[in-house]
Amino acid sequence: MTDAAETGKAIATFGGGCFWCIEAVFERLRGVEAVASGYMGGKHPNPSYEAVCTGQTGHAEVVQMTFDPAVITYRELLEIFFSAHDPTTLNRQGNDVGTQYRSVIFYHSPEQQAIANDVMATLASGQHFDDPLVTEVSPAHTLYRAEPYHQQYFARHPTQPYCAFLIAPKVAKLSQQFASKMKPSP
Repeated sequence: MTDAAETGKAIATFGGGCFWCIEAVFERLRGVEAVASGYMGGKHPNPSYEAVCTGQTGHAEVVQMTFDPAVITYRELLEIFFSAHDPTTLNRQGNDVGTQYRSVIFYHSPEQQAIANDVMATLASGQHFDDPLVTEVSPAHTLYRAEPYHQQYFARHPTQPYCAFLIAPKVAKLSQQFASKMKPSP
């Protein structure tokens, strides 16, 4: 991805279960210019998908996006993130279980950290979720890009069973819920 600071763009990094699901949502948003699936937050450099799947690397599956804050704000990205996964289940999303599937926000600046904490406090004080939030808020580390076959997975494999039965309904729901934030359909 291009150096966001040089272009007036910003970077956001979120983990909310399988990166295929989160990537499919964020790549459809106006103002999001690039999305990469990868691994972050662990101690092992250059992990493979197989190593991350063991749960022993400490990495989470994440998506990192470059976005234009004049089109979509970090707060709006967080609102969509919290609608795109269940932030109340520790180390799992549905049938995906393990620390690699944890709910996590990796912030890239003190401002992002403050916004993330504010959004989470607002969600925790309201009736948004039945259970407490377990989303981790941590400083961003090196993004280790996932293998090429993971990039734009849903776009390339929409009929694959996982995509058709889990990702497609989520994308449809969020596309309707956040219709004004979506890019025009091709």
